[in-house]
Amino acid sequence: MSLAQQQKITQQTIVVKLGTSVLTSGTKKIDKAHLVEIVRQCALLKRQGHKVIVVTSGAIAAGRERLGSPSLPKNIATKQMLAAVGQSALIQIWEQLFALYNINIGQMLLTRADLEDRERYLNARDMLHTLLEHDIVPIVNENDAVATTEIKVGDNDNLSALVGILAHADKLVLLTDQKGLYTADPRQHPEAKLIQQVDTIDDKLRELAGDSGTSLGTGGMGTKLQAADIARRAGIHVVIAAGARPSIIQEIITGKGIGTHFPALSTPLESRKQWLLAAPHSVGAISIDMGATQAITERGSSLLPKGIKKVSGDFSRGSMIKICDLEGHILGRGLTHYSSRALRLIAGKHSHDINAILGYEYGHVAIHRDDLVLI
Repeated sequence: MSLAQQQKITQQTIVVKLGTSVLTSGTKKIDKAHLVEIVRQCALLKRQGHKVIVVTSGAIAAGRERLGSPSLPKNIATKQMLAAVGQSALIQIWEQLFALYNINIGQMLLTRADLEDRERYLNARDMLHTLLEHDIVPIVNENDAVATTEIKVGDNDNLSALVGILAHADKLVLLTDQKGLYTADPRQHPEAKLIQQVDTIDDKLRELAGDSGTSLGTGGMGTKLQAADIARRAGIHVVIAAGARPSIIQEIITGKGIGTHFPALSTPLESRKQWLLAAPHSVGAISIDMGATQAITERGSSLLPKGIKKVSGDFSRGSMIKICDLEGHILGRGLTHYSSRALRLIAGKHSHDINAILGYEYGHVAIHRDDLVLI
């Protein structure tokens, strides 16, 4: 095998997510000196033939710094104002630093609304791929200046997982103020040990992850665990590591066991189900019996009305809803063929009775297996 062929095989698309604690080094200002080191590592990756995407937090922190850290009311309008000021300041910093290495950047500001609609999702995906094809580093952030609660992804950990899916990334590197996921909170338990690899994400691990450890950011270890679970299901290897460690990104890419690794699942989801997992916001829920649970989880079947025991929320046909077992555990999400009103009428009934009950039918299933993704 030629050197060129070997390089082609090893070239990867890498998403680097930087939390506010990493951008500020724990202070109330953007640590430009540290960002120089981050950019240096990204430039080195590009010289090695990799494609790099940066998902950056810090717009609100940058806005607060630009305005002199004023005392302001804690409401949505204030946060949006700070984000509007900070986004321009933050992108200028990234532009100046990448320019040191003659690298062009392109800003992408996303909200959940950009990902929920299939056409907008595909447009965002095409835009991201076009930037990468033209050797431009995408700098991605949530559009906090316009986002409301209803259309926010909510944190840049989960946003980075969605960006990884959009880009068909190979690796997602979540840089934080901790070395990774520990057996206990290392700030309270000095004897806690670093978990080097996670193969199964369960409720016990989620409880262990806890919440945010900083007042500056919106994400903690819990959101990083959520992001890792989403990304690994789409075939992306995820690493949580300390952003302050010199050359940390390069060490991860060269295979050193730094941080906590979440290996990609062996069979990544196909394209449409990646979108179902990544994008839409659930507007309701249904609870299903044991037989239906086994049918969708063990046999890959569609969900029939007969297995539905409870319908929660008010939603229309084609909406994304959660699928839960009788104990309330979320099994998956899917696009419903029927509205909440219709599902309440046909829940527990045989499929051949749908037309007689409703006076119409959109097929014999409540959620088709092609429109259903297990979590």
